[in-house]
Amino acid sequence: MGLTLPPKIEDGSAVVGVIGLGYVGLPLLHAFHAAGFRVLGFDVDPKKIQALRRGENYLKHLGPEMVKEMLSAGRFDVTDDFSRLAEPDAIISCVPTPLGTHLEPDLSYVEKTAQDIAKTLRKGQLVVLESTTYPRTTREIMLPKFEARGLKCGTDFFLAYSPEREDPGRKDFNTQTIPKLVGGIDPASTEVATALYRKAVKQVIPVSSAEVAESAKLLENIYRAVNIALVNEMKMVLTAMGIDVWEVINAASSKPFGYQPFYPGPGLGGHCIPIDPFYLTWKAREVGMPTRFIELAGEINRHMPDYVVRRLALALNDRGKALKGSKILVLGLAYKPDVDDVRESPSFELIEKLEQLGAHVDYHDPHVPATHKMRHHDLQMKSIDLKPQALKDYDCVLVATHHQAYDWQSIADNAKLIVDTRNALRNVKGRRDHIISA
Repeated sequence: MGLTLPPKIEDGSAVVGVIGLGYVGLPLLHAFHAAGFRVLGFDVDPKKIQALRRGENYLKHLGPEMVKEMLSAGRFDVTDDFSRLAEPDAIISCVPTPLGTHLEPDLSYVEKTAQDIAKTLRKGQLVVLESTTYPRTTREIMLPKFEARGLKCGTDFFLAYSPEREDPGRKDFNTQTIPKLVGGIDPASTEVATALYRKAVKQVIPVSSAEVAESAKLLENIYRAVNIALVNEMKMVLTAMGIDVWEVINAASSKPFGYQPFYPGPGLGGHCIPIDPFYLTWKAREVGMPTRFIELAGEINRHMPDYVVRRLALALNDRGKALKGSKILVLGLAYKPDVDDVRESPSFELIEKLEQLGAHVDYHDPHVPATHKMRHHDLQMKSIDLKPQALKDYDCVLVATHHQAYDWQSIADNAKLIVDTRNALRNVKGRRDHIISA
């Protein structure tokens, strides 16, 4: 190829830069560091930069030693100075791709990052986008900004897409062991990006184009969103019939083929499943294709917090208590168990809806001691001290996240009324007439 990058990848002398040091970028930076590369992390948040320079890991599920180990090895640096993007030989962008107010893609972070990279782009550099997005983003948004510098992709620089597949808190897979898809703008870019990832990830799967890799990521998340919507709808229907949806799911799971269990909940959380399907529905309009199936799934999943609030209000009503003026305790602020990840968590919407209806709401989460300002929410709340007497003071306890740290038996013994959206109290002993499934 006539450039110096492939040999640098092979001998491990390439510098790997990662933009966006969040739930995707930080573990990816660590994976390349563990593979022996010198790494340089970029982030716009100075608090993250300062924490990492002190050896502190703000992503608790990754463990306190990860950053300290990278610091002690001497091949690790972080910065909020994006003029240093000329230093890395490979630049991997892991910036957010949220939705706008009308469920339209917000690619402002991707575009700003591409502009920053373009300012210092030099011959021989590899650029990879990992942020989930609609097909042709890499080719239509990033490539023109780079080629405007007079450089030719596949000859002067390389450009590829490789979707992130992180699942925070998961124990059986991590960044190094989750198979990695790679699709380049051209064959040369695919080859170089594949060579880089193979140094840090056990299995790398090259595909024919960036568009295939972009679409595969959307399919993965849409598959989950649609199936979760299915069981959410089944929950509402079966509950109205007096049938336990959780027992039904367990019964169906006994079939050894043709079925995979998904589980209902109070709504969708995390950065991927509540957001990514709408990237495809938006792009599909460009080619005049409807996405009714995907949009219906989104409608059902977005409706779940309203369903939970209604179930809670009816449960209080059956006990002669109005929702207005009631004291409600929400258990779990994180969107999934045993992590501190609150991105798109339905708990925020549940709290806001309950407060709008006049309830007095507190929350407890062992992993989230206090809330912080987010894109759509700013609750300004702190986790209460969860004690048996505290449980007795609430008119209703709403189980939103089933953390392992919770003593479900104590909760069942001390709470007046429990609305359980996660089947978390299925194994408690004693009376169950105060436990409502939602």
